[in-house]
Amino acid sequence: MAKPLDRIRRRLAPPRAVVKPPRDSGVVPLAACGHAPTLPCMDPIARRRFFEDRVFLAPLTQGGNLPFRRLCVEFGAVTTCSEMALARAVVRGKRSEMALLRRAPEEPCFGVQLAGRHPEELGRATVIAVERGADFVDLNLGCPIDLFCRKGIGAALLEKPRRVHDLVAAMRAATDRPLTAKIRLGYRDDKPRYCEIARAAQEAGADAIVLHGRSRTQRYKRAADWEAVARLVEELEIPVIGNGDLLTWRDVRRRRRETGCAGVMLGRGALIKPWVFREILEDRDHLLGPHTRLQVVRRYRDLALEHFGHDARGRDRVRRFLVFHLDFFSRYRPRPSAEITEGDHPLIQTRIGPEPTEDPCTAWLVSDRREDHQRLADALLAERASSEDRGPAPDDPGAPRWSARGAWSILDEPTGTSVDP
Repeated sequence: MAKPLDRIRRRLAPPRAVVKPPRDSGVVPLAACGHAPTLPCMDPIARRRFFEDRVFLAPLTQGGNLPFRRLCVEFGAVTTCSEMALARAVVRGKRSEMALLRRAPEEPCFGVQLAGRHPEELGRATVIAVERGADFVDLNLGCPIDLFCRKGIGAALLEKPRRVHDLVAAMRAATDRPLTAKIRLGYRDDKPRYCEIARAAQEAGADAIVLHGRSRTQRYKRAADWEAVARLVEELEIPVIGNGDLLTWRDVRRRRRETGCAGVMLGRGALIKPWVFREILEDRDHLLGPHTRLQVVRRYRDLALEHFGHDARGRDRVRRFLVFHLDFFSRYRPRPSAEITEGDHPLIQTRIGPEPTEDPCTAWLVSDRREDHQRLADALLAERASSEDRGPAPDDPGAPRWSARGAWSILDEPTGTSVDP
């Protein structure tokens, strides 16, 4: 299995061009590719209203794969976003990058996040994204990964407001669909530039700004700065979407009340407990025991197998994604949100040790050891293979039962779930 950095290097490697580009820009004009912005027009007011009162699933590299987005939709998520796609690779038709633009039929509102540093490339990639079903397009200005920043994309652009203006302007000229820019506080802790960057994006035609309340160098060492979100709401005329450390429905309610932001975006909170979207819809906790959480993981396994395939290659990919997601699922502890005070996010900023158990699957589920996650992934895949060999067993009380609502029905099971109104 390829290492994460190897996969990133392959994505940054120059893809084979579908059309030979000119020497000056490395790309070809829109007309030469057969793409033209022929989409229905949305006026600026409608585009800004599009972002009011929305709860977004954040664009998550690796974590935001299509099966996981489907799982979140089954738990009540309405607005989802692709993993970050590189504009140059999209324009040149690189197969692995184009796969990131794929939208599941179940996704009610789907956006595509693009990264790049050349206006023409981003403009044409925007057209391609919308033609492939994106309801909105987001510009990545916050990716902290070194290999991307050294290429001048992601968070590296937080130092270049003029370039940000040009990039957003090119994307604005390419489509009338809603356009966002996802930013951080700045590249460095001691030099916050989020207001300057956000104003540049607004002037160029962005319809909303997503602010993750951390700098690039800070990563996840400290809690997100929601006071900065409030300042940006006062600074801009366009909607601001707040992002960072949202784990419960009470967090969402409090942060929106304190900052006045138009909506919120959840990243790690959704990775830890994808059912958080149902909690937000119902304004109540769903405290899941290990049996029910295992059913959630099984549901993700089934969605992943459906997407990636049941052959050896598909199962290998499913195993890799299962191990990735188990690293986040394992951080969950059934703690009522009323007990979590402001600034206290133990399941994100810190880890609570697991309770002792004699059941091996439960132990693997709450463990922070990668080896245990690998064992559980193997056991889940073996379980599925065994059930396929046996055929359906409707009388088996331990077999998962899915309704037409998919994962939503897991929370309605009478055992393993407690609900705090």
